[in-house]
Amino acid sequence: MHIAARAGSGKNRGRPPAPELPFLMNAFSDSFSVALGLITQADATLWQIVALSLRVSATACALGAGFGLLLGAWLAVARFPGHAAVVGVLNTLLALPSVVVGLVVYLLLSRSGPLGSWGILFTPTAMVIAQSILVVPLIAALARQLVADALREGGDELAAMGAGKLLSALLLLAHARLAVGTVLLTAFGRAVAEVGAVMIVGGNIAGVTRVMTTAIALETSKGDLPLALALGLVLLGVVAVINLAAGLLQRRGAAALPVAAGAPA
Repeated sequence: MHIAARAGSGKNRGRPPAPELPFLMNAFSDSFSVALGLITQADATLWQIVALSLRVSATACALGAGFGLLLGAWLAVARFPGHAAVVGVLNTLLALPSVVVGLVVYLLLSRSGPLGSWGILFTPTAMVIAQSILVVPLIAALARQLVADALREGGDELAAMGAGKLLSALLLLAHARLAVGTVLLTAFGRAVAEVGAVMIVGGNIAGVTRVMTTAIALETSKGDLPLALALGLVLLGVVAVINLAAGLLQRRGAAALPVAAGAPA
C-alpha cells in the first residue's frame, strides 16, 4: 500500500499544480467587470486609443479609396498585353500580409531609407501610409468586379451616349454608390483590425501611435487584462457596426434594383 501510494504520488512530482477553475472564472469575471467600468466611465486612456485607431483607419481608407476606386475602374475597362496578369497580381494582393506592408514602409521611411528625410517613422502619418497600402488592393479588386458587372448591364447605353470607357466606369461607380459604400466599409474593417503594419511603423508609443490592436497585444503581455478586454470589446463593437452598416447598404441596394427595373424608359 505504501509502495503504491509513493508510486502514485511520484506521477505528479515536478509538475506545477493545475489552476483551479473557480479561480480562473473569478479572475475573468473581475477583469470583465473592470473592463465594462472603463468603457462606461469613459476612461481617458481607453478612448484616446480608440479615437486614434478610428482616425488613422478612416484617413487610410479615404486615401485608399481615391487610388483604389480609380485603379479598379481603369482595370475594368482597360485592355492591354498582360492585363490578366495584372488582375491576377491584384487579386493575390488581397491576402497581402500586414507585416510585409509594415516592413516595406519601415524600410522606406527609416533613416537609411529613400524617404528617411521625411522624418515620419513612428508617427500616425506612417501608420496611415501603411494602412492605405493595405486597403488599396482590396478596394481596387472589388471596384473592378463591380464595374465589370455593371458594364455588362448598362455599358452599351453609356457608349451610345458618347461616354468614354473610363468615364463610363466612373459613372457606373457613382451610380452604384451603395455597393461602393459596402466596399469602403469592408476596407475600413480590414484596416482597423490589423496589427502587424501599425506595430512596425508606429512603434506602439503611448499617447502617440498606440491603437486598439497594438494596445491589446501590449496590455495582454503586461497582464493588464481589464484594459485589453475593454479595448477588445470596443473593437468588436466597431466591427459589428461596420458589418451591420454593410448589410443595410446591401439590402437597400437589392431593394432598389426592382424599382429601377420597373421604372419607365
